[in-house]
Amino acid sequence: MRPRRLATRREHADRVFRGAIRSGGALVLLIMLFVGVFLLLRAKDALGIAGIRFFTTQAWEPDSGNFGIAAVIIGTSLIALVAVTFAVPLALGTALYISEYAPLRMRASLTTLVDLMAAVPSVVFGLWGVFYLQDKVVPVAQWISTVLGWIPVFNVPSVDPRDPLTSTTAYTSSTFIAGLVVAMMITPIMTSIMREVFMQAPLGEREGALALGSTRWGMIRSVVLPYGAGGIIGGTMLGLGRALGETIAVYMIISPVFEIQPHILQNGANSVSALIALRYGEATPIGMSALMAAGLALFLMTLAVNFAASIIVSRSRSGADS
Repeated sequence: MRPRRLATRREHADRVFRGAIRSGGALVLLIMLFVGVFLLLRAKDALGIAGIRFFTTQAWEPDSGNFGIAAVIIGTSLIALVAVTFAVPLALGTALYISEYAPLRMRASLTTLVDLMAAVPSVVFGLWGVFYLQDKVVPVAQWISTVLGWIPVFNVPSVDPRDPLTSTTAYTSSTFIAGLVVAMMITPIMTSIMREVFMQAPLGEREGALALGSTRWGMIRSVVLPYGAGGIIGGTMLGLGRALGETIAVYMIISPVFEIQPHILQNGANSVSALIALRYGEATPIGMSALMAAGLALFLMTLAVNFAASIIVSRSRSGADS
């Protein structure tokens, strides 16, 4: 006997809601497509001149045909990696405290405070980094260079860290300081994602672990963290996507250089977004096309990171349950 097919009869309100949701999703994808096409059309002149050298050249001289994003794309990646390195432990610890340890009467207030950090303008973080954080971080950078200078990334070739007369300006406006400021900017969104995932961990599994004699930390380690692994990775990658595109705060802190700068503690850094902010006002037509090409590269880079984060979250247990 063939099974009877069940037909769902949707009400008018359900059809309207479904159509509105589909239209909204399609509109977002269409806008992203238009942005990509716009950047591609505006960048084709510069890409036609530079060709493949656009991805290998360190200099930025569009009017003479010698330009590329090799230096700024590596600088962007280094600033973002420094930011994520500091932001992940901070966001993870904050999310665990709010979801697992904070008293109920404090949880809502802490959640609001963390979410409000995401609304602070970038220029405020930039001013804080320039006038307050930088002076406090320079001694730390000197100490790291002295102790770990044998590691290339922490080496500052232009100075001797053991020389008491060494100028501290060698450690200012660096990738390290810019990364710390960006870390403070991406921590709230990472914390929010991790907190929401942790709070979705099944209550039955929590109670089961505690009933078997587990401590609270044991329950978190065996239930909450495995359940929220996808959220941790997804939140980290979404924070990385924002760090890659941060502009004003980085622009205010760094001292722009157009060469690959692998020493994160040394003065001088650059990023794609800071390059666009720096050269936009004085760009010639070919220079504007080159900036659009740099923007296109950053757009594709952040798009790939965000899509990867969405895939990881959707394939995780917490993402599938959501």
